[in-house]
Amino acid sequence: MDSLRGIESFVRSVEMGSIAAAARLLGISPAAASQNIARLERDLGVRLLQRTTRRLGLTDSGEVYFERVRHVVHELEAAATAVSALNDLPRGRLTISASVAFGRHVIAPLIPGFASLYPQLSVELVITDRAIDHIAEGIDISVRFAEQLEPSLIARRLVTVPMIICAAPDYLARRGHPQRPEDLVHHDCLLYRLATDGRLFRWTFLRDGTLYEPDIQARIISNDIDTLTTMVLAGAGIARLGAFIADDLIDKGLVVPLFGNDAAHTPFTFYACMLDRHSATPKIRAFIDYAVAALSSRWRAAA
Repeated sequence: MDSLRGIESFVRSVEMGSIAAAARLLGISPAAASQNIARLERDLGVRLLQRTTRRLGLTDSGEVYFERVRHVVHELEAAATAVSALNDLPRGRLTISASVAFGRHVIAPLIPGFASLYPQLSVELVITDRAIDHIAEGIDISVRFAEQLEPSLIARRLVTVPMIICAAPDYLARRGHPQRPEDLVHHDCLLYRLATDGRLFRWTFLRDGTLYEPDIQARIISNDIDTLTTMVLAGAGIARLGAFIADDLIDKGLVVPLFGNDAAHTPFTFYACMLDRHSATPKIRAFIDYAVAALSSRWRAAA
């Protein structure tokens, strides 16, 4: 058992980049994780890690050992998950990752109601727009839109959300109402830059069954949707906002939707992603089912 603890502490430290980060993932103190690795090194009679104040590195022996045992840790974890799955009651810790805007405005409000249904389950929500690693960061579910999907992950569609081109009334009073997407070239547009790869997110429209992308003037760019929303409200220009943000602002008269049904902006589809089909434990299935049911009354949920 001591050897297994040492192997787990060693593998997680390498994957996470530090003993402290591995300890947080394992739910133990950094001192305990360091002691586990030290005992493992004593048992093996070799040094596995080079420890400095700034970084953690593998020795030559450590590299060989890591490649041989890393799969053991993940197989043991998968075996424990499979056994636990025999009990249909969600329990343990569920870690969910979501993009900042969708996580803040949509996923976070779901969690209190979901958690109240399962008292033996604790939930952690990680909201970030950077790329995440399910294994290294201990993520059970990552909620992603289509452009963030990876072929190595299993994805289940959660919901399709309308995207709304809108502007504040004072901006439109100053600059006039664009009548069609092609008019955007004469207006100040606020664009979102993807944090994962730095691309500007394209504005595409559907008219009479044809998809097209008009020329637009990128006046202001940000990698945060809530920041763009603040600037829209300040009258800085026209933005494309998800309905989970725009609907409330429209109801309050703070922004005005543009173009109507003449040129529908292509919607956003969000997915719940997991490592593989074996990862679909009761707690993961329970959250996905809960989210689909809760969101179906607001937008077009998964079939």
